[in-house]
Amino acid sequence: MGSVLDQVSEFFKAGGPFMYINLVSSAAAIAIIIERSVSLVFRYSINGGPFMEQVTKLVMTGNIDRAVKLCGAAPNAVLPRVIRAGLTRANKGEIEVARGIEEAILEVTPTLQKRIQGLWSLANIATLLGLIGTITGLIRAFRSLGAVAADQKSLILSKGISEAMNNTAFGLGIAVTCIIAHLFLTAKAKGTIEEIELYAMKIENLLSRRAAGEGAEAQSA
Repeated sequence: MGSVLDQVSEFFKAGGPFMYINLVSSAAAIAIIIERSVSLVFRYSINGGPFMEQVTKLVMTGNIDRAVKLCGAAPNAVLPRVIRAGLTRANKGEIEVARGIEEAILEVTPTLQKRIQGLWSLANIATLLGLIGTITGLIRAFRSLGAVAADQKSLILSKGISEAMNNTAFGLGIAVTCIIAHLFLTAKAKGTIEEIELYAMKIENLLSRRAAGEGAEAQSA
C-alpha cells in the first residue's frame, strides 16, 4: 500500500503544479459521478412492474385513496410521484388527469438529468488543463537547457518530458472517466424517463377506462 502511495505522490510531484489544479476537476467529477449514480440507481428508482401491478389492482377495485397512499410510501422515487399526480385528479376528468401527469413529468425530468451534463464540461476542462501542463512542462525544460552544463541537459530534458507526459496522462484519464460516466448516467436517466412516460400513459388510459365504466353504470342505473 505504501509503495502505491509513493508512486502516486511521485507521479504528482513530477507533473508539476497543473497536476494539483487538475486534481480539483477530478474531485468534482468523482463527486458528481457518485451522487448521480446513487440517486439514479437507488434514490429515485423503483421496481416499476410490481409497483404498477399493485396500483392497477387498487384502481380497478375502486381503491384510489389506497393507491395514492401506496405512491406516498416511496416519496423520493420519481415514478410514484408522477402516478400520484394522476391519481389525485382521477375524479376531475381526463383532461385534468393528463395535465397533472404532464406537469409531474416536466417536474421530475430535470431532477433526473441535473449535473450529468457537467461531466462533459469537466472532461473538456481536464483535457485542456492537462494540455497546458504539458506545454508548460516542455517550455520549462527547453528554457532550462541553455542555462545548465552539458552533462545535466539530459536530466533537465527528462524531467520536463516527464512533467509533460504526466499532465497529459492525468488530464486524459479524467476526461475518459467523465465521458464514460456521462454515457452511463445519460442512458440511465433516459431509460427512467421513458419508463415513467410509458407507465404514465398506462395509468392515464386506466383512469379513462374507469371513468367510462362508471359513466356507463350510471346511465344503465
